[in-house]
Amino acid sequence: MNDSNRWLWLAGVLLCAWLVYLLTPILTPFLIGILLAYLGDPLVDRLERWGLSRTWGVIVVFALFSLLMLLMLLMLLVLLPMLGKQLVKLYQLAPLALDWLQHQALPWVQAQFGLEDNFWRLDQLKAALAAHLGSTTDVLGMVLSRATASGLALLAWIGNLLLIPVVSFYLMRDWDLIMLKLRSLLPRRGEGMVVRLMSECHEVIGAFLRGQLLVMLALAIIYASGLMLVGLELGLLIGVLAGLASIVPYMGFVVGIGAAVVAVLFQFGLAPYPLLGVAAVFTVGQMLEGMLLTPLLVGDRIGLHPVAVIFAVLAGGQLFGFTGVLLALPVAAVIMVLLRHVHDLYKLSDLYAEPAGAPAEPPSQP
Repeated sequence: MNDSNRWLWLAGVLLCAWLVYLLTPILTPFLIGILLAYLGDPLVDRLERWGLSRTWGVIVVFALFSLLMLLMLLMLLVLLPMLGKQLVKLYQLAPLALDWLQHQALPWVQAQFGLEDNFWRLDQLKAALAAHLGSTTDVLGMVLSRATASGLALLAWIGNLLLIPVVSFYLMRDWDLIMLKLRSLLPRRGEGMVVRLMSECHEVIGAFLRGQLLVMLALAIIYASGLMLVGLELGLLIGVLAGLASIVPYMGFVVGIGAAVVAVLFQFGLAPYPLLGVAAVFTVGQMLEGMLLTPLLVGDRIGLHPVAVIFAVLAGGQLFGFTGVLLALPVAAVIMVLLRHVHDLYKLSDLYAEPAGAPAEPPSQP
């Protein structure tokens, strides 16, 4: 590839990135539609092998997805009021937690380290928190009032929601054809390498989307059920948060057990049995994740470092908002695959190789 072609490709990539940035407000339904089509294509291919036509296979998979979405909606209708009550309970417990910090924990720290009096100033934070408690009891009403404040914004939101199944249906039906068209546009000399790279990217992204998300869901159910059986008032909220935090390895365990221990101390004091119950819940969750869930659902195909996962999600949200969060981990997986191949090429290049006239290293003495 000569210099003019390189500059042309670079200009094309920059133009695409600029267009994505400009179209960010309308990309969300299309990205979700692409995600659903990507997840549903293997099921449609399997139904085709069983004798169904492509269209009927898409209809069956689409009906299955619709049923799952309906079940999730029903679960949300049950869980959201419970989560709302626990959030209100959390807000109500916050001033008590600040009292405990101000009058017990922090004075002990001051005495141990010789800090000045009034080193910790929590009065203002406590007053501000207490002043806003009344406004947090109707979170759903506040969200609905803001959503309906602008009729145009509400119509746009409903339109985007209705656009998702339409986009996903047509993309799922024509997925194989689209892939063949894209492959036919690849440069003939580089087709094999590009297809190999895309296969690795597909394996990594598929392992995450079809595996890690199921692990997160399973851990959220395990943690929430176990903490509620222990009798923790905030068990459902802490369990769901711990499951969501499990997108980063070990973060769900750290966040969950830390929040659960603090909640147990405020609800039960220093009673040993609730603390042992919390330890048992998270120990069982970690054992199931390490020995069953991750090997069965994910395997070792993702290879994303936890720090890379955190950085990708934060960077995507900072640059492109919710659309960036949706794109963050797939893009990070693709970049990881490309960097792996760049590393291999670098190790084979003359830049890394020993100089031709370099003397050989003397053998080590016994």
